Amino acid sequence: MRARKTVLAAIACAAVLVPASSAFAGSGPAPAPDKQRSAKSTAPSAAGNPLSARAKAAGVCDDAYQIGTTAYIDRGGQHAASVKQFYSPDCKQNYSYVWVWQSFRDKVKDYDVSAAVYSYSDDKFHGSRAWADTNLQEIWSDPAKTAGQCTAAVASLRAPGEPLAGQAATSKRC
Repeated sequence: MRARKTVLAAIACAAVLVPASSAFAGSGPAPAPDKQRSAKSTAPSAAGNPLSARAKAAGVCDDAYQIGTTAYIDRGGQHAASVKQFYSPDCKQNYSYVWVWQSFRDKVKDYDVSAAVYSYSDDKFHGSRAWADTNLQEIWSDPAKTAGQCTAAVASLRAPGEPLAGQAATSKRC
């Protein structure tokens, strides 16, 4: 009798410890793409946000994403700006993106900056835009119709009183 009670107690405890079902993170259905997109921020960021107001003003397509490496413009031995290349599969266009670091902006109030997409295929700059005496932090080039070409994002940054601009180019993408 005692053995039977022990076995029943063991079975009851085991039943409590065994879950009726299991759930794992990411095992459910993925949200619809339109719900994912609507949850995205429109704030500018160092990573580059194609939904920001400045990106929209430059004609950047919503689905643009970074391709290639990030390049840096250094001034005085420190990063002053990041340069990235973006590509939109829907629009089949490339963009150059520049983010001027806050540490540089704190020291230099107005500067000259430019952004473009360089094509290795035709040895030309596409979508070029330039600003003089600006304090913008987020800079997008115009759309470059360079899909199918080998490209890199290029940018320059010049502080007042400097004879030459700092420059950077991202990795070559084909």
